[in-house]
Amino acid sequence: MIFLKTDDEIELLRQSNLLVAKTLAEIAKMIKPGVTTKELDKIAEEYIRDNGAIPTFKGFPNPYNAKAPFPASICTSVNDQVVHGIPNDVPLKEGDIVSVDCGALLNGYCGDSAYTFCVGDVDAEVLNLLKTTKEALYKGINEAVHGKRVGDIGFAVQAYCESRSYSVVREFVGHGIGRQMHEDPYVPNYGKKGNGILLRKGMCIAIEPMIAQGARQIYMDDDQWSVRTRDHKCAAHFEHTVAIGLEKADILSSFEYIEEVLGDKAI
Repeated sequence: MIFLKTDDEIELLRQSNLLVAKTLAEIAKMIKPGVTTKELDKIAEEYIRDNGAIPTFKGFPNPYNAKAPFPASICTSVNDQVVHGIPNDVPLKEGDIVSVDCGALLNGYCGDSAYTFCVGDVDAEVLNLLKTTKEALYKGINEAVHGKRVGDIGFAVQAYCESRSYSVVREFVGHGIGRQMHEDPYVPNYGKKGNGILLRKGMCIAIEPMIAQGARQIYMDDDQWSVRTRDHKCAAHFEHTVAIGLEKADILSSFEYIEEVLGDKAI
């Protein structure tokens, strides 16, 4: 079931998403060689809770194992990890990339956004993957307009990335968002123009390209959360929450706070 949001509900979603944006900016301040992803998780959880919200990822049910809910407040996916990496005590190294996916529940509504960060200086080919994935996100957002279809979003992302010889991970997709972090509809990063669910004003969705440097095939680690590329080439992940508009999408999350921190090192 798809829930259309009122203007007031959209503003509440904006508040939760801006809190996520500011949390990611706090993380951006700390990312450097030698820092562990578990340290980043601690910063995120404290910031979210200090601002009166709840980390929605922590304790999130595992669809494959009810006894293994997600143990942290952010997902930290390093290098060949695509999504759902569990924060750990392994220090980040010069040249790594780390996708940080963050969610928060504030005033009854969910925020969800992700950004892939560079750790120090990153190989030019990997940097291009990040730039392409971020650009593809905005290509998808441009299609998030009343009267278009979910397939238009997926087609825009897929066409842009595949034209640059990257692969679209298909097993994980974007989603509707509101009072629940995951609502209908699913929003794949691949598709055909004019196909799929009709987009209507008031729908709120998270668009999140997950793009692989090599082949799109993936596998899951033994922790039953972390997803990696099968060829162990890098993957990137960027995500915005948006409200479908009559003429253009209203981006409810933001990368501006992150990019203020990163300065000329922003993707």
